[in-house]
Amino acid sequence: MDFTPLPRRFYERPTLEVARDLLGKILVRNWKGRRLTGKIVECEAYIGEEDPACHAAVGKTERNAVMYGPPGFAYIYFIYGMYYCLNVVTERVDFPAAVLIRALEPLEGIEWMMKNRKKERISEIASGPGKLCQALALDRKLNGTDFCGNELFIVKGEAVPEEQIVAGRRVGISSGQHHPWRFYLKNNPHVSGIPKKTIPAKK
Repeated sequence: MDFTPLPRRFYERPTLEVARDLLGKILVRNWKGRRLTGKIVECEAYIGEEDPACHAAVGKTERNAVMYGPPGFAYIYFIYGMYYCLNVVTERVDFPAAVLIRALEPLEGIEWMMKNRKKERISEIASGPGKLCQALALDRKLNGTDFCGNELFIVKGEAVPEEQIVAGRRVGISSGQHHPWRFYLKNNPHVSGIPKKTIPAKK
Protein backbone atom coordinates (compact mmCIF):
# COMPACT_ATOMS: atom_id res chain seq x y z
CA MET A 1 0.00 0.00 0.00
CA ASP A 2 1.13 3.52 -0.79
CA PHE A 3 1.27 5.47 2.48
CA THR A 4 1.61 8.87 0.85
CA PRO A 5 -0.86 11.28 2.51
CA LEU A 6 -3.64 12.63 0.32
CA PRO A 7 -2.71 16.07 -1.03
CA ARG A 8 -4.18 19.31 0.28
CA ARG A 9 -6.27 19.73 -2.87
CA PHE A 10 -8.33 16.66 -1.91
CA TYR A 11 -9.72 18.59 1.08
CA GLU A 12 -10.12 21.92 -0.72
CA ARG A 13 -13.22 20.70 -2.57
CA PRO A 14 -16.92 21.00 -1.60
CA THR A 15 -17.55 19.19 1.68
CA LEU A 16 -20.13 16.75 0.32
CA GLU A 17 -17.69 15.63 -2.38
CA VAL A 18 -14.95 15.12 0.19
CA ALA A 19 -17.28 13.19 2.53
CA ARG A 20 -18.37 10.82 -0.18
CA ASP A 21 -14.83 10.35 -1.49
CA LEU A 22 -13.43 9.61 1.97
CA LEU A 23 -15.23 6.27 1.95
CA GLY A 24 -12.73 3.52 1.20
CA LYS A 25 -9.76 5.73 2.06
CA ILE A 26 -7.38 4.57 4.81
CA LEU A 27 -6.94 6.54 8.03
CA VAL A 28 -3.41 6.11 9.40
CA ARG A 29 -2.26 6.82 12.96
CA ASN A 30 1.41 6.51 13.89
CA TRP A 31 1.35 5.88 17.64
CA LYS A 32 4.21 4.86 19.94
CA GLY A 33 6.19 3.41 17.07
CA ARG A 34 3.20 1.44 15.80
CA ARG A 35 1.00 1.96 12.78
CA LEU A 36 -2.73 1.74 13.35
CA THR A 37 -4.92 1.86 10.25
CA GLY A 38 -8.55 1.48 9.27
CA LYS A 39 -10.70 1.88 6.19
CA ILE A 40 -13.19 4.74 6.44
CA VAL A 41 -16.67 3.21 6.13
CA GLU A 42 -18.89 6.00 7.47
CA CYS A 43 -18.74 9.79 7.71
CA GLU A 44 -20.93 12.90 7.96
CA ALA A 45 -20.66 16.39 6.49
CA TYR A 46 -21.16 19.62 8.44
CA ILE A 47 -21.21 22.76 6.33
CA GLY A 48 -21.00 26.39 7.41
CA GLU A 49 -22.66 28.67 9.90
CA GLU A 50 -26.07 28.16 8.24
CA ASP A 51 -26.02 24.45 9.11
CA PRO A 52 -27.73 24.27 12.54
CA ALA A 53 -25.95 21.01 13.38
CA CYS A 54 -22.51 22.41 12.62
CA HIS A 55 -20.38 23.66 15.51
CA ALA A 56 -19.90 26.86 13.51
CA ALA A 57 -23.61 27.70 13.78
CA VAL A 58 -22.70 29.81 16.84
CA GLY A 59 -19.91 31.60 15.00
CA LYS A 60 -16.19 31.32 15.54
CA THR A 61 -15.10 30.27 19.03
CA GLU A 62 -11.95 28.99 20.67
CA ARG A 63 -13.35 25.47 20.42
CA ASN A 64 -14.17 25.47 16.70
CA ALA A 65 -11.41 27.80 15.46
CA VAL A 66 -9.70 25.01 13.48
CA MET A 67 -12.77 24.78 11.26
CA TYR A 68 -12.12 28.35 10.08
CA GLY A 69 -8.56 27.56 9.11
CA PRO A 70 -7.12 25.90 6.02
CA PRO A 71 -8.48 22.56 4.81
CA GLY A 72 -6.81 19.26 5.55
CA PHE A 73 -6.44 19.73 9.31
CA ALA A 74 -7.92 17.73 12.17
CA TYR A 75 -10.73 19.19 14.24
CA ILE A 76 -11.03 17.08 17.40
CA TYR A 77 -13.55 17.89 20.10
CA PHE A 78 -14.83 16.34 23.35
CA ILE A 79 -18.50 15.42 23.85
CA TYR A 80 -20.71 14.14 26.65
CA GLY A 81 -17.77 14.43 29.02
CA MET A 82 -16.59 11.05 27.70
CA TYR A 83 -15.68 10.87 24.02
CA TYR A 84 -13.53 12.55 21.39
CA CYS A 85 -14.61 12.95 17.77
CA LEU A 86 -12.36 13.31 14.73
CA ASN A 87 -13.21 15.66 11.86
CA VAL A 88 -11.39 16.66 8.69
CA VAL A 89 -11.60 20.37 7.82
CA THR A 90 -12.65 21.06 4.22
CA GLU A 91 -13.15 23.78 1.59
CA ARG A 92 -11.37 27.11 2.28
CA VAL A 93 -10.08 29.45 4.97
CA ASP A 94 -12.81 31.35 6.85
CA PHE A 95 -15.55 28.99 5.63
CA PRO A 96 -16.19 26.54 8.50
CA ALA A 97 -16.88 23.07 7.18
CA ALA A 98 -15.70 19.60 8.11
CA VAL A 99 -16.36 15.88 7.74
CA LEU A 100 -16.86 13.77 10.86
CA ILE A 101 -15.22 10.36 10.56
CA ARG A 102 -17.87 8.09 12.10
CA ALA A 103 -16.53 4.56 11.65
CA LEU A 104 -13.55 2.53 10.50
CA GLU A 105 -12.96 -1.04 9.43
CA PRO A 106 -9.75 -1.91 11.36
CA LEU A 107 -6.85 -3.09 9.20
CA GLU A 108 -3.47 -2.80 10.93
CA GLY A 109 -2.60 -2.72 14.61
CA ILE A 110 -5.86 -4.45 15.54
CA GLU A 111 -4.37 -5.98 18.69
CA TRP A 112 -3.43 -2.53 20.00
CA MET A 113 -6.78 -1.06 19.03
CA MET A 114 -8.48 -3.81 21.02
CA LYS A 115 -6.34 -2.98 24.04
CA ASN A 116 -7.11 0.73 23.72
CA ARG A 117 -10.81 -0.06 23.50
CA LYS A 118 -10.77 -2.93 26.01
CA LYS A 119 -12.83 -4.92 23.52
CA GLU A 120 -12.21 -8.28 21.87
CA ARG A 121 -14.77 -8.22 19.06
CA ILE A 122 -13.40 -6.54 15.97
CA SER A 123 -16.83 -5.13 15.09
CA GLU A 124 -16.79 -3.13 18.35
CA ILE A 125 -13.38 -1.53 17.87
CA ALA A 126 -14.16 1.48 15.70
CA SER A 127 -17.87 1.34 14.84
CA GLY A 128 -18.60 4.87 16.02
CA PRO A 129 -16.86 8.25 16.25
CA GLY A 130 -15.99 7.96 19.94
CA LYS A 131 -14.91 4.35 19.56
CA LEU A 132 -12.49 5.04 16.73
CA CYS A 133 -10.87 7.86 18.68
CA GLN A 134 -10.35 5.51 21.63
CA ALA A 135 -8.98 2.80 19.32
CA LEU A 136 -6.48 5.17 17.72
CA ALA A 137 -5.65 7.04 20.94
CA LEU A 138 -6.89 10.37 19.58
CA ASP A 139 -7.65 13.32 21.85
CA ARG A 140 -7.57 17.12 21.90
CA LYS A 141 -3.77 17.11 21.91
CA LEU A 142 -4.03 16.27 18.21
CA ASN A 143 -6.53 19.03 17.44
CA GLY A 144 -5.12 21.04 14.55
CA THR A 145 -2.91 18.20 13.28
CA ASP A 146 -2.10 18.49 9.58
CA PHE A 147 -3.46 15.52 7.61
CA CYS A 148 -0.66 16.14 5.12
CA GLY A 149 1.88 15.26 7.84
CA ASN A 150 3.05 11.89 9.17
CA GLU A 151 1.35 11.45 12.56
CA LEU A 152 -2.31 11.29 11.54
CA PHE A 153 -3.20 11.20 7.87
CA ILE A 154 -5.31 9.60 5.16
CA VAL A 155 -4.11 7.61 2.15
CA LYS A 156 -5.76 6.51 -1.07
CA GLY A 157 -6.98 2.97 -0.33
CA GLU A 158 -9.21 1.24 -2.88
CA ALA A 159 -11.91 2.72 -5.09
CA VAL A 160 -15.45 2.12 -3.86
CA PRO A 161 -18.13 1.20 -6.45
CA GLU A 162 -20.90 3.77 -6.66
CA GLU A 163 -23.55 1.17 -5.85
CA GLN A 164 -21.88 0.45 -2.51
CA ILE A 165 -22.29 4.00 -1.22
CA VAL A 166 -25.46 4.99 0.64
CA ALA A 167 -26.54 8.41 1.91
CA GLY A 168 -28.88 9.10 4.82
CA ARG A 169 -29.76 11.59 7.49
CA ARG A 170 -27.18 12.53 10.08
CA VAL A 171 -27.60 10.99 13.51
CA GLY A 172 -27.11 12.13 17.09
CA ILE A 173 -28.22 15.71 16.38
CA SER A 174 -31.32 17.67 17.38
CA SER A 175 -31.50 19.97 14.34
CA GLY A 176 -30.53 19.77 10.69
CA GLN A 177 -31.59 16.13 10.52
CA HIS A 178 -33.25 16.57 7.13
CA HIS A 179 -29.94 16.82 5.28
CA PRO A 180 -28.85 13.47 3.76
CA TRP A 181 -25.23 14.22 4.58
CA ARG A 182 -24.27 10.93 6.16
CA PHE A 183 -22.44 8.50 3.86
CA TYR A 184 -21.60 4.88 4.54
CA LEU A 185 -20.65 1.62 2.84
CA LYS A 186 -23.60 -0.65 2.20
CA ASN A 187 -23.68 -3.84 4.32
CA ASN A 188 -20.37 -3.07 6.03
CA PRO A 189 -20.48 -4.55 9.58
CA HIS A 190 -18.38 -1.71 11.02
CA VAL A 191 -20.89 1.05 10.26
CA SER A 192 -22.23 2.55 13.49
CA GLY A 193 -25.90 2.10 12.61
CA ILE A 194 -28.23 2.02 9.65
CA PRO A 195 -30.68 4.95 9.34
CA LYS A 196 -34.33 4.17 8.63
CA LYS A 197 -34.40 6.33 5.50
CA THR A 198 -31.67 6.32 2.89
CA ILE A 199 -31.24 7.61 -0.64
CA PRO A 200 -28.73 6.84 -3.40
CA ALA A 201 -25.49 8.74 -2.96
CA LYS A 202 -24.61 10.77 -6.02
CA LYS A 203 -21.65 12.97 -6.75
